[in-house]
Amino acid sequence: MTAIALEASNHSLCRSLNKISWRDADTGCEIVLAHPAGEPELWEEFVKGAQRSYRKHGVECALGVDTMRDGQDTALFYVALDHSGQVVGGLRAKGPYRDADESHAVLEWAGHPGEDAVRKMITDRLPFGVVEMKSAWVSDAPDRSQILTRTLARTAFPTMAVLGAQFILATAAAHVLDRWRSSGGVVATKVPAAPYPNRHYHTRIMWWDRSTFANHAEPMQLSKILREMRNLAALSDDFSDFGIQYGGGV
Repeated sequence: MTAIALEASNHSLCRSLNKISWRDADTGCEIVLAHPAGEPELWEEFVKGAQRSYRKHGVECALGVDTMRDGQDTALFYVALDHSGQVVGGLRAKGPYRDADESHAVLEWAGHPGEDAVRKMITDRLPFGVVEMKSAWVSDAPDRSQILTRTLARTAFPTMAVLGAQFILATAAAHVLDRWRSSGGVVATKVPAAPYPNRHYHTRIMWWDRSTFANHAEPMQLSKILREMRNLAALSDDFSDFGIQYGGGV
C-alpha cells in the first residue's frame, strides 16, 4: 500500500501507510485491513486472540500457530478493535494460490471421502484467482459475537478486490459456516464433511464467487457490502472496479 494519509469523515474511513480502516456501525468496532509486516503489533494481538479462542474450543491444533506466527504465508489480515482499542476478532487471507496443494482445505480432506473433489474444485478455479480465509475468531461476548461474525463475513469482498481474486474459500464446522453464509457464501453440499480437526467435527467447504454472491447474500448484508465497497473505492483504486461493477444505486 502506498503512503497516503486520508480521512473521509462522512464514512469514518481512513487510510495510512500500513493499513486501511473503517468504522463498522453495527458493532461500533474499527475494522482494520493490514499486512502482518506493516502492522506487526496488531498481527501479534490477532495471533494471540486466535490462539486463546481456538484453545478454549479445544481445536488449537487446527490453527497451526507455528506456521502462521511469522505472517509469511498471510496475504492480508483483518482485526476488529473495540472502543478501547482491544482486538476482539479477526481473520486472515492466504493466496491467491498457484496450486491446489497450497490450500489448507486439501490437508483437511486428506485421506477422507471428498479429497479429490476438493482438489478439483480449487484447481478449476485457480485461473480466476482463489484466496482462502483462515483463522477466523471473535470474542465470546454474547452481545457482540454474532453481529461481529456478520461484519467479518463481509471482508471477503475487500479481499477479492485487493488480491484480484474471483473466489474465496473457507472451511469450518457446519454450524459455524451457517453464520458466514449471510454474505453470499455457498456450502459445497456435494462434498462430504471431513472429520477435521477430529472425529467430533464435521467440516464443510464454502465458496464466495464475486460474480454470483449477490444471488445468495441476505438483502441487508448485500446492501452493506456494496456500501462498504463504494466507500473503500473513494480511498483506493484497489477497490474501484468492484464498486463500479456492483455498487450503483445502493
